[in-house]
Amino acid sequence: MARARVKPEVMSPVGGWPQLRAAVEAGADAVFFGVEAFHARAKVGFTNEQLPELMRTLHARGVMGFVTFNVLVFDGELREAERQLIHLAESGVDAIIVQDHGVARLAHEICPDLPIHGSTQMSITSAEGAELARRFGASRVVLGRELSLRDIGRIAAQTDMELETFVHGALCVSYSGQCFSSEAWGGRSANRGQCAQACRLPYDLFVDGLQRDLGDARYLLSPGDLYALHQVPDLVELGVNCLKIEGRYKDAEFVALTTAAYRKAVDEAWAGLPLSVTPGEERDLEQVYSRGLGPHFIAGTNHQTVVRGRAPRHRGVRVGTVRGTTERGVLVDLSETVKPGDGLVFDPANWRTPEGREEGGFLYGLWQGGRQTEEVRPGQTYELRFGRGAVDPARVRPGDPVWRTQDPTLVARVKPLLDAADPVYTRPVTAHFRGHVGEPPALTLTDEHGHAATATLPDPLQPARNRGLTEEGLRESLGKLGGTGYHLAGLTADLAGLGFLPVSALNALRREAAERLTALRAEAPVRRITPRLEGALREAVAAQPASITTPDRLHVLVRTPEQLDAALEARPDSVTLDYLELYGLKPSVERVKATGIPVRVASPRILKPTEQNLQKFLLSLGAELLVRSGGLLEGLQGTPDLPALMGDFSLNAANVLTTRALLDLGLTRVTPTHDLNARQITDLAGLVGPQRLEVIAYGHLPVFHTEHCVFCRFLSDGTDYTNCGQPCESHRVALRDERGRLHPVMADVGCRNTVFEGRPQVAGGHLATWRAAGLRDFRLEFVHESPEEVREVIAAHRAYLAGELDAEALAARLHALSEAGTTEGSLFVPPGFEGLTTLPML
Repeated sequence: MARARVKPEVMSPVGGWPQLRAAVEAGADAVFFGVEAFHARAKVGFTNEQLPELMRTLHARGVMGFVTFNVLVFDGELREAERQLIHLAESGVDAIIVQDHGVARLAHEICPDLPIHGSTQMSITSAEGAELARRFGASRVVLGRELSLRDIGRIAAQTDMELETFVHGALCVSYSGQCFSSEAWGGRSANRGQCAQACRLPYDLFVDGLQRDLGDARYLLSPGDLYALHQVPDLVELGVNCLKIEGRYKDAEFVALTTAAYRKAVDEAWAGLPLSVTPGEERDLEQVYSRGLGPHFIAGTNHQTVVRGRAPRHRGVRVGTVRGTTERGVLVDLSETVKPGDGLVFDPANWRTPEGREEGGFLYGLWQGGRQTEEVRPGQTYELRFGRGAVDPARVRPGDPVWRTQDPTLVARVKPLLDAADPVYTRPVTAHFRGHVGEPPALTLTDEHGHAATATLPDPLQPARNRGLTEEGLRESLGKLGGTGYHLAGLTADLAGLGFLPVSALNALRREAAERLTALRAEAPVRRITPRLEGALREAVAAQPASITTPDRLHVLVRTPEQLDAALEARPDSVTLDYLELYGLKPSVERVKATGIPVRVASPRILKPTEQNLQKFLLSLGAELLVRSGGLLEGLQGTPDLPALMGDFSLNAANVLTTRALLDLGLTRVTPTHDLNARQITDLAGLVGPQRLEVIAYGHLPVFHTEHCVFCRFLSDGTDYTNCGQPCESHRVALRDERGRLHPVMADVGCRNTVFEGRPQVAGGHLATWRAAGLRDFRLEFVHESPEEVREVIAAHRAYLAGELDAEALAARLHALSEAGTTEGSLFVPPGFEGLTTLPML
C-alpha cells in the first residue's frame, strides 16, 4: 500500500500551564493532556472550565491540542463519559486519544467531526490492530513502544491509518493496556490512570527454586528511558505521522528541552540534512531527566540493555567514580566537569541493598593538592566537599559511580523558552498586498493551514509624489511580525499605479491583519454533536439473547502436558491449551479431541507484523480459539469456516458497549477485563446476557506482560531469541517481591514474558451471586500448579457447583492447596460500592 510521505508532528506532554507554554515556545506541533476525568495521569491536567480558553490559546499559536481519554470506562460512568465527550467536542479539541473501544465508537457517533486516535493502551502492534481501531472510529493509532523500525515500516506499508509513535521518555515494562500489577497489588488500576509503578520496585530472582545473585541489577523490571532522536530520519522516511514525547508528570524544563531537540531533528530530517545535535545538547537531555537513555526496542531487541537494573529513578549524567574518602569529603575520578551547586549522588548498587538511602547533596567545592580549585579538568582526581552532614563518607565506597542529578545552569539555558515575553517559536504566514491607486489598500495573511485574514485601510491609496510602494519595501515593512507568533515566509504584491502609503499606515495594516488571523485561528470549529448514549445502550441491551437455563460448565486452561494429563482425568467441559512451545500443541489437541472433550487453543496477547502467520497455524489445529489479541480478532474477520471464538480478558471489555461490539465481531463469549470487580461482572452479565460471558473463577493474575525477557537477560549472554539458547524451555523462574512472595515468570511463543501473581485469585465468595445472575461458564486457569493440585482445584469447584461444599469450605480447600495462600484480588468489592446507579433505564 503506497503511503504518502508527510512531515511528522512533534507532540509534547503537558501536565499544566508551565509545560504548555514551554511546549509552544519550543516548537511543538501538538500537545496532549488530560481534562479532569478519564485519563491515565490522574494527578495532572486541566479543568473543564479551563479547556475552552486553553484551546483558544493553542490554536492562536498554531498548536493542536489532543485530550487523553485513555482509560477503560465502567458501565456506571457511561453517562458522565458522554457529557465529557460532548464538552471536549464543543471546546474545540483537535482529537481525543482513546483506549476503550466502545467509548471510541460512542465518541465517533456523538461527533463524527472529532478525530479519534487509538491509544497505545489498545496494545496495537500490527496493521490488523490498527484496522480494528479504524472499525471503532479511529483515524490514527499510537503504536506500541516495543516495535522496531522494521516493524513500524511493515505496518506503514500495510495500512493507510495515521501512525504515531513514542520517541522519548519513560518506558513501561509491560505492554500498555496489559499491565495488572496495580490491580493485583495496589487495589487500583493502570487502565484507570492509577499506576502504582510496581515495575520500579526491586525483586529477587529465583531459578529452579534457588535464589540467583543479581549483583547490582535488583530493579530487574525497571527499563531505561527511550531516546530515539537518532532514529528520527528513519521514522520520517517511513511516513510516520507523529512523534510523541512521553512525560505528563515532567516539569517545564524537560518539556522545553525535549521538544526543542525533536523539533530541530524533524526539521533537519525533513529537509534532508544530517542531524546537528551536539554532545552538550544530548547531555542536557540526559541531565533534565533520565533513567539511562537509549533507543531500546525501536533499534531492535537487546534484552541486555533495555533493563540495566541498578536504579529505578532519575540518574542524570554520570560524572565520575569514587576513588576513596577523606575526613572532609570524597575523592572522585571525574569524567565530566562539575561545579559548586551541582546536585550529586553516590550510587551504592554495587554493594548495598536497594532499600538503603543513597548518599548525596549539593557540591560545596572542589579541592586538589590541598587547595580549593575552580579549574576542573575531566580525567583527574578531586576531593569533593559538601555541606556539613550532607554526606556520610562511611556509606560511600571506592568504585561507586557518581551521578549529577541536578545542574543549576540547565535552568538558565532553557529560561528563554520558559520566561519569554514575546513568542519564541513562530509559524510561517504568506502575505498578499493589494495596492491600487484610488482604492483602499488591503493585506491578506494566510497561515500554513489555509486560514486567511484580510485587513483593509479605510482610505484609498494615494499617488506617490516621489518614491512609491515596491515589493522590496513591502517585504521589509510587513515582515516586522515580532510579538505576533508569525514570521513572513512569502509575499506577493498586486500593485497598480505608483502609490504611496506612510509607514504608520502599513504597520497598522499589518497589525490588524495579524490580529484578525490570530482571532480566526483561535475560533472553535463548528461541529455536529448529537447525544448518542441512550440509543447505543438500547441497541446493546436489545441484542441480548433470551435467557436459557443451562447447567454450570467448568472450562480448564493448562500450560503444561502434565497439567493436561490431570485435566483430562477430571473431564471438564472444555480444555484450553496455553503452551510456550508451538510444536507441542498439535499432539495435545489431538489427545483432547480423542477424549471427546471440546478443545481450545489460547492465542498470544501480542502479534507483531512478522507473527501474523501464527493465525494460519492456529486455524490449522482444528480447535476453538481463545482470542487474546485485537489484531488477531480483526485478522479473522471474513475468514470462512471459523471455529468457535472466545474473547479473553486482554481485549479489555469493561462495559456493555465494548463487550457487545466484540461479540458482534464473531465471539461466542467474552471474559471481562481484570479491571472489573465481582459486582461489576454481575452487572455486565445483566446487560449483555450471562450466557455471553465466561468468568475466571480460579487463576493467577497476569501482573506484567513484557517484551523484555527476564530469561534472556539473566540466564544468558544473548540479546534476543536468536542467540539466547532458550533458557525458558529448561528453567523455572520466579520473582520475589518485598513482601517475600514468589511470582512465577513464563514465556510465550513470541518470547514475551508474563509475570503471574504467585497466589491464585479465587472467586468462591462471589460464585453464588454470579450463578444467581445466570452466569454458567467458569474458567479455572493454572500456571505452576502440579497435576495433583490441578485435580484438587477442579474437584473442589465441581463439589461446590454440585452443592457438596459451601463458599467457605471451597475457600478453605483452595487456600490449603496453595503454599502462598489465595487472594480475592481484582474481584474484591469495596465496602459501599454501588453498581449501576447511573443507568436507570436498565
